[in-house]
Amino acid sequence: MARAATTTDAFNAIAEPRRRQILDLLGTAEMSVNDIVAVVPLSQPQVSKHLKVLKEVGAVSSRPVGRQRLYRLDARALKPIHDWVGEYERHWNDRLDRLDNYLDEVRAKETT
Repeated sequence: MARAATTTDAFNAIAEPRRRQILDLLGTAEMSVNDIVAVVPLSQPQVSKHLKVLKEVGAVSSRPVGRQRLYRLDARALKPIHDWVGEYERHWNDRLDRLDNYLDEVRAKETT
């Protein structure tokens, strides 16, 4: 089975750990490629390649400032991931609520 291209959607784009690390950085501030290279243990061409993938799925946008480009997170592209994870969050919240209820029942039995 052929692998899906990393530029088809945000799920594929963030499957790579370094891209997630770059997104985390850009979530705190706009950064140039060189700023990112100073933090992430990758070369400038590697960072640029990752930024290109993130930009193609819409998770990152950029703007020119002088001779460089500043990149920033565009979290709207990550909404499908948020929605998908939300289903699991509801599942676990329901299970944890049931556990809380069970523990309350156990505590009530112990005190009587």
